[in-house]
Amino acid sequence: MRGRVPLREPIGVALETLRVHKMRSFLMLLGIILSVSTLIVVIALISGVNRYIAERVANLGSNVFLLTRFPLITDVEEFVKANRRNKKVTWDDYESLRENMKLPLRVGVELRTGGKVRVGSQSIDDTNIRGVTANMVDIDIVTPADGRYISDGDDQSRAQVTMIGNDLAKKLFPSVDPIGHEILIEGRPFQVVGVAKTIGTAFGQSQDNFAYIPIQMYFKMYGTNDTIWLNIQARGAEWMERTQDEARALMRARRHLSPNEKDNFGIFDSATLMDLWKNLTGVIATAMVGVVSVFLVIGGVVIMNVMLATVTERTREIGIRKAMGARRSDIMLQFLVEATVMAAIGGAMGVTLAYAIAGLTKATTSVPMSVPFSAVVIAEVISAAVGVFFGVYPAKKAASLPPIEALRQEA
Repeated sequence: MRGRVPLREPIGVALETLRVHKMRSFLMLLGIILSVSTLIVVIALISGVNRYIAERVANLGSNVFLLTRFPLITDVEEFVKANRRNKKVTWDDYESLRENMKLPLRVGVELRTGGKVRVGSQSIDDTNIRGVTANMVDIDIVTPADGRYISDGDDQSRAQVTMIGNDLAKKLFPSVDPIGHEILIEGRPFQVVGVAKTIGTAFGQSQDNFAYIPIQMYFKMYGTNDTIWLNIQARGAEWMERTQDEARALMRARRHLSPNEKDNFGIFDSATLMDLWKNLTGVIATAMVGVVSVFLVIGGVVIMNVMLATVTERTREIGIRKAMGARRSDIMLQFLVEATVMAAIGGAMGVTLAYAIAGLTKATTSVPMSVPFSAVVIAEVISAAVGVFFGVYPAKKAASLPPIEALRQEA
């Protein structure tokens, strides 16, 4: 009769060992627990922040890209060169692209600056003043919750009207409907014609402290020397690349750039912003992989040492199994399964710890955390792989024990 060992037996032995030797088991699995929890917490942080950036920061609107003076630049030297070379994007550029581009749905303009807003004795100094064309209502992610947006008539007549954010509405008009009331923007009276839908915060900073005014009124107040931001909306996602190419070709023609000259303006969309952000978080992730690897190696070495001690403790048992017909592969499988189960349990404990850390962080801070299920699966697979890798040597040692010498071992 062969002494083949069913898988449930080594699994049971591993679980019983963990139960009986609780402290030893905890110390044995500590490296795995720390590595898995660190891995999942980092993935949860990066995943959560990526989603947060996509929704709150890099969201330019549906199928919208920007044409600006500068592209996205992360190098100081490159920025200095671009600052000398790149011309401002002007109102004439806007009118030219609006009249000559055939592919986009809309071409709008938005300009921003900081300013002071006041109602009676209440004032807010750091309000974001935004000059917009009327068609930005269909381009921008900001839309009115009550009242209306800036209209073409407002723009043509340089009307002193404004759509305000929820922060201004609550702080300056705490007990009345702000629509129809007057606020002072940089000392000028503006009638509130709309209140925007609440956006929320980004990294703890409110995104609802703003006042929209007609673009021509903005020019009247602040001048026309600032470079403008063109917001160009494509017909759909499949039109984005062609629409960007058309805008680039028209701008290059307006600036008389030869084919071998670089663009002296910037074009980017939400995907470009997200790629830049993911490159930054990729550096963090790479660094953390090194930390996790160290913990995994330490955890694996500890598991190997404990399994070697286990082989010594169970030498007589191994001899009995071999005497009953167990093959080398059966003994190896038994100890490999035990090492793998122990490592997998350590991984499960690490996952539990990571979920607790992520939940606590999300509940007590403004840091976004999101644990993807794929991270849990990866963590468990890595844990089990560590158990297999570092369990091979003890398993081989157990399998190579001569049965006669093993039977002589004192029980």
